[in-house]
Amino acid sequence: MNEALFESPGGTWVSARQVLFVDYDGTLHRGDAYRTPNGIVSSHPSIQLFEYAHILAEAIAPYPDLELVLSTSWVKAIGFNRARDSLPLPELRSRVIGATYHTKFYDRHVWNQIPRGEQIRRYVGRHHLASWLAIDDRDDGFGNARAHLVLCDTSNGLGREDTQHALKHALFAEFGQR
Repeated sequence: MNEALFESPGGTWVSARQVLFVDYDGTLHRGDAYRTPNGIVSSHPSIQLFEYAHILAEAIAPYPDLELVLSTSWVKAIGFNRARDSLPLPELRSRVIGATYHTKFYDRHVWNQIPRGEQIRRYVGRHHLASWLAIDDRDDGFGNARAHLVLCDTSNGLGREDTQHALKHALFAEFGQR
């Protein structure tokens, strides 16, 4: 990927990209999902996978330059293309430009043991991102970047109104004043 970098007022080089890191389980649907011989299934029969995808699509609609990067364990489990294509809405799929996980990483065999925030911060560093957010039900490994996280409750994901409000507020604070 060839990214344009710009010098920041602090003298460092940063990308002008705007990125939202997206987890699936506990975020776009309640609870976890599991890989079975019949495909991926939700943790409970009453839970529809990606039941809150429309909420994410509506929240990011005002930000046409916003790119999505998958930070979900689905990428390691089923591959990038299948994980991206699992998103039920074309307006979300079309924004996905990458993932935090890649099969070429030297530590791919222990990827799931690396804290989620560290996975994301590695991507941020590699790509020199200045404007980014993450939406996830895990807050491990974010360290001093915790302000970039919209934390979901695993049992409710984006189904809670206060989480939806927090996402909209964070999107505007990070990307809306450009």
